[in-house]
Amino acid sequence: MATLRRTSWVGRRAGWLLLAALGAVGSAAVAHWRQPAAALALPANFPALVYEVAKNQPDEATFALGRQLFYDPRLSSDGTVSCGSCHQQRRAFTDGQALALGVAGRRSARNTPALQNLGWHRSFMADGGVRGLELQALAPLTSPQEMNEPLADALAKLNADPEYRRRFAAIYGPGQIDTPQFLKALAQFTSALVSADSRYDKHVRHEPGGQFTAPELRGQSLFQQKCSNCHATDLFTDESFRNNGLDRTFPLDSGRAHISQQPADAGRFRVPSLRNVARTAPYMHDGRFATLPQVLAHYAHGVRPSRTLDPLLHQPNGRLGLPMTAQEQRELLAFLNTLTDNNLLTNPRFSPPASVGRNQPLAASVGR
Repeated sequence: MATLRRTSWVGRRAGWLLLAALGAVGSAAVAHWRQPAAALALPANFPALVYEVAKNQPDEATFALGRQLFYDPRLSSDGTVSCGSCHQQRRAFTDGQALALGVAGRRSARNTPALQNLGWHRSFMADGGVRGLELQALAPLTSPQEMNEPLADALAKLNADPEYRRRFAAIYGPGQIDTPQFLKALAQFTSALVSADSRYDKHVRHEPGGQFTAPELRGQSLFQQKCSNCHATDLFTDESFRNNGLDRTFPLDSGRAHISQQPADAGRFRVPSLRNVARTAPYMHDGRFATLPQVLAHYAHGVRPSRTLDPLLHQPNGRLGLPMTAQEQRELLAFLNTLTDNNLLTNPRFSPPASVGRNQPLAASVGR
């Protein structure tokens, strides 16, 4: 449970909100790099951006630096794990594992979350223990189950590397690479991972390529009836924390209660976005379901009672869950498949740079 303790520490220290930048994706609905913040054209079907872009203005050099950092395994304690190890582009920046795999084969307590549309998030992690996109990077970096690297040691490695010193100085000016510079550079890359170019997006924006089949249209209607209270707006999450009936008790992971220390939050986890959900298996905070049909079957007839179960899963007839026939489940699945954004999954801007691992080795961590 060390990962959970680390998340809680970051969350308690994060009373201030650092700001992230929005990057370009291959859709006319999203801004181009180097435009003034006031001219940014956000996806037409999205709610308002949460973060103030002007505080970390999009810049090509900073984005490229953040991309290098994201994919550099030398920032982990043993030089084997990068952010990109667990956040793989073809899987919508997840890893296909039930529980994240860190240094020395250590397992995290939770499933790797997708990275997309982070500029619209108010908090991060499955329990909401981190507030601020830049701060989010500290949790996996310092977690013993993930990258296992103290922040001071990561900065020492960067400052000992001539190429990183040169690139940071070109952006932020001469001097030591410090924490705000490091975290803002990473945030320029992660905030650019915008998913707004799926067939669903084209459908709702009335763009070419947005045609739905009859089963997909029926699935969309079912989704609006049964799922959209939690998976709200075109972000497909309301960012709330809910108990969706996975367990009766929560001995291993209490979810939001780990942060809030409130018994009413036991078993409540962040409602994840369903964007690219067909590519982010396995599912739930602990990766217990291998397929989307298993997820739908859970809601149809597998919900377990507990004292904090979400009221939306209590039916008037006393049953639990979201009643769905086999046909309705197939139609919902058809709709969910329209949320895949192949631009995000294949855009070479978000792929590992060719230079990863080719620089001079980063200096050994301080005190190791």
